[in-house]
Amino acid sequence: MEYNTQRETLKIADYGRNVMKLIDYARQIADRDERNQMASTIVDVMAHLNPKIKERTDYRHILWDHLMMMADHQLDVDCPYPVSREETGVFHPHPIAYSDHHIRYPHYGRTLEELVKAVAEMPEGSERTLLTCQLAHVMKRQYLQWNRNTVDDALIVEQLGELSGGRLHLPPTFRFHDTKEILDAIASGQNKKENGEGKKRKKKKKKNNNNNNNGQL
Repeated sequence: MEYNTQRETLKIADYGRNVMKLIDYARQIADRDERNQMASTIVDVMAHLNPKIKERTDYRHILWDHLMMMADHQLDVDCPYPVSREETGVFHPHPIAYSDHHIRYPHYGRTLEELVKAVAEMPEGSERTLLTCQLAHVMKRQYLQWNRNTVDDALIVEQLGELSGGRLHLPPTFRFHDTKEILDAIASGQNKKENGEGKKRKKKKKKNNNNNNNGQL
């Protein structure tokens, strides 16, 4: 068994060892046209393995540079771009950046928190008041989806104030939608979804049965 620690260090680890094997194979191809075609195919594979590089306008040029670097500039092909011979050292995969965004209330989600902040930055006026009322209704519905037992309207008001940094306030005439009506609407929506999925499963089962019966004829 051959271990990676016993193998040659990859110059650009993003593309993996199989690409290096393809490059080694391309070096052994005697026919120049076939070798050129193989090199172009390897570049296409590299683009597939590293799709983020396509965000660069000159990504094809970069890929050909990477190809020649990994081949130690010992791959005799007709490169469509001037090849850079700069020593760039060993490449390593780019670390994945994980979000460190703190969600204060997970049951509301990040999108709603961002909406609250956006509305809070709006100038005072009827539009801001209307959107604030709509956000409060959405927050109550989201809360009830997370906790089906009960919800205190005063708690929603308090959390709206926290998420907006104390900038959003509901008008004195505002009234939340009735809790029972919201729960009934949530239950109705789930029933419709389950019924729809059930019909799809029955339809698929019937279709499969028909196909099986036709195959037996």
